[in-house]
Amino acid sequence: MATVKRFEELECWKEARKFVKLLYSLTRKDTFRKDFELVSQLRRSAVSTMANTAEGFHRNSNKDLMKFLDYSRASIAESISHCYVALDQEYINEKEMAVVNEHADIVWKKVNALIAYLNKYNKRKKLNQSNQLNKLSQLNQSNKMRSSAPNWSSKNSVKHIPICERSYLPSPRISRSSVSLMKCET
Repeated sequence: MATVKRFEELECWKEARKFVKLLYSLTRKDTFRKDFELVSQLRRSAVSTMANTAEGFHRNSNKDLMKFLDYSRASIAESISHCYVALDQEYINEKEMAVVNEHADIVWKKVNALIAYLNKYNKRKKLNQSNQLNKLSQLNQSNKMRSSAPNWSSKNSVKHIPICERSYLPSPRISRSSVSLMKCET
């Protein structure tokens, strides 16, 4: 699979662009364009489907991208809802509404497909990281079993042993006067 380097290469963004173009053409109709508020809301929600995909693509993580793709899905639903208002006000007809629903479904499916891919990628990535940690752990365990030398870095294995004790009896070569000068390390 080729690496996507720009948001314009995303299929869901391309389909969202077609969806926006369709909705803009519907809002240019004489009866529809007089309802400034509905036209404005519909256009903004439609543009959000594209904009959220683009914004999420340029975030730092797949988690952020998936969050913005979810916003894009919400914008699709909002756009459809506004179109139902337009249908009820007879700004558009049943046939035009069917076309809107058809295009919205295409965009929705493309966005869902990208989210599903990212979820699968993230799970695979976590599994690989987990497998690597397990392999390292197994390697460390096998190295510990093979090693016969004590682990001196462990706190439990290091014991304090005094270098000399006060009951030290000097060897015949050392005079008793030199014993009193010796200091024991404890």
